Amino acid sequence: MTLRVGIIGAGPSGMAQLRAFESARQNGADIPEIMCFEKQDDWGGQWNSSWRTGLDAHGEPVHTSMYRHLWSNGPKECLEFSDYSFDEHFGRAISSFPPRAVLFDYIKGRVEKSDVRKYVQFNTVARHTSYNPEAEEFTLMVEDLATGTTTEHVFDKLVVSTGHFAFPSVPEFNGINSFPGEVLHAHDFRGAERFAGKNLLMIGSSYSAEDIGMQAHKMGAASITFSYRTAPMGFDWPENTVERPLVTHFEGSTAHFSDGTHGEFDAVVLCTGYQHKYPFLPSDLTLKSKNVLYPANLYKGVVWQQNTNLFYLGAQDQYYTFNMFDAQAWFARDVMTGTIELPSLAEREADVQLWLERQGALPDHNSEADFQSDYLRELIEATNYPPFDLDAVSQLFKDWMGHKETDILGYRDMVHRSVVTGTMATRHHTRWLNAMDDSLGRYLGGPSQDVDTGTLSAVTGEFSAK
Repeated sequence: MTLRVGIIGAGPSGMAQLRAFESARQNGADIPEIMCFEKQDDWGGQWNSSWRTGLDAHGEPVHTSMYRHLWSNGPKECLEFSDYSFDEHFGRAISSFPPRAVLFDYIKGRVEKSDVRKYVQFNTVARHTSYNPEAEEFTLMVEDLATGTTTEHVFDKLVVSTGHFAFPSVPEFNGINSFPGEVLHAHDFRGAERFAGKNLLMIGSSYSAEDIGMQAHKMGAASITFSYRTAPMGFDWPENTVERPLVTHFEGSTAHFSDGTHGEFDAVVLCTGYQHKYPFLPSDLTLKSKNVLYPANLYKGVVWQQNTNLFYLGAQDQYYTFNMFDAQAWFARDVMTGTIELPSLAEREADVQLWLERQGALPDHNSEADFQSDYLRELIEATNYPPFDLDAVSQLFKDWMGHKETDILGYRDMVHRSVVTGTMATRHHTRWLNAMDDSLGRYLGGPSQDVDTGTLSAVTGEFSAK
C-alpha cells in the first residue's frame, strides 16, 4: 500500500516539505500520496500578506502578521535555498535586505518550477484530527471554506507546517482599558503611516518591537518608547527613541513604568509574542512550548516523541528560516519513507535532553546562532539536502548583529556575500530609511528614492568655507 502523507499548511515550511518529496521524485524515488491543505487562497503563509486583520473573508482568523514596508531584518544570504539561489531566480545580484514582495517572489519561484501545486487544496482549513494507534492512521477533517463542505482524509503520516506566528499572546495591564488611543498587537499592525506625529509606546523588546518602532520613526512618529520586561535592546537609537522597563499600569493616556517614570502616549503596540496553538490537533498531539530554539518533545526539532508518525516543521525560534525548513523537511521525508531509521524512545529522549541542556547554557546571541547552525548541520548530514557553509552563515549572523549594534537605521544598507554562489550582494538603489515604495517593480527597476544631496552639500560646504 502506498504511503499516505498529509501536510497542514502551505507556508514556507509546507512548501519545503512539498519540495523535499519532489526532489526525491526527480532523483528516481517513489514518493507517497501527498495532500496539502492551505487555509489561504495562495501559498506562502506569512509572506502571503493581507490588508485584513482579525478575521478573513471566510470568518477565519487572519494568519499573516506582515505589513506594508516590511523589509527583511536579516541578510537574505542567511536564508538562501542551497538548491535554488537568488542568482538563479533573479538572474542578477540584488541587495542583502529585500522587501517582503521580493522574498515572496523568491520562495514561490522555486516551487513554481516544480510540479507540486497540484498537491495543495487552497481555501481549505484543518478542523479536527484523530489518531488510531492500532491502525497507525490519522483521520483529518478539513473544511472547504468556499463551499462549507467538510471531508475526512486518512493518512499514515501527518506534517504540521502552520508556523507559530499567527496567534498573538496578549497580556493584561492594569488600566489599559482606560487608554483613549489605539491599542493593537503587532499581529494586527499593517503600517506606520498613521503614527506620523504621534507618541508611540511599544511594549516588547524583540524583533517585531524593534522593526515596527523603527518603521514608525521612518514614517514620522514624534517619539518611540520601548518598554521591556527583562532587558533593554540597547541599540544606538535615534534621538526620539528611548527604552523603559515594563509598564506597571495606565491612567488614561499616561503609562507608568517600573522605574517610576511615566509618559503620555497616543498609541500602544503590543509586541508581546505569539502562542504555539494548533486548534485542529487533540491535546496529546499538540506542541506546547515557548518560542525557543529547541522545543522539548521534538526529536531533532521535528519528530513528535510520543508518536513518530507526526512531524512539526518550523516550530522553533529562528535565526535560519527557509533553509532550516528545507533541512527539516528533508529529514522528515526520510524518516517517513524509512530511509532514516529512528532510534528508541529512550535514545531519542537522551538526544533531546543534550540539546536542551546546551540550549539552557547559551550565553548570548552569537552562541545562539552557532547553536542553530549545529542543529542544521546535524539534519543536513543525515540527508541528501545540498550542503552549504554553515560556519560562514553563522558568521553572517554575527556580522549582522554587530551592524545593528552600530547602526540600527542603516544596517539594511550593508551588503553580504552568498555562501551558495559566492556572489556579493549589490547595494540597493535607495537607502532603507528613504525607501517608501516596497514593491517588487520599484525594488528591481528603480528609480532611487534617495534625495540627491550632492549639490546641497557642495553649496553648504562652500558657504561654511567662507
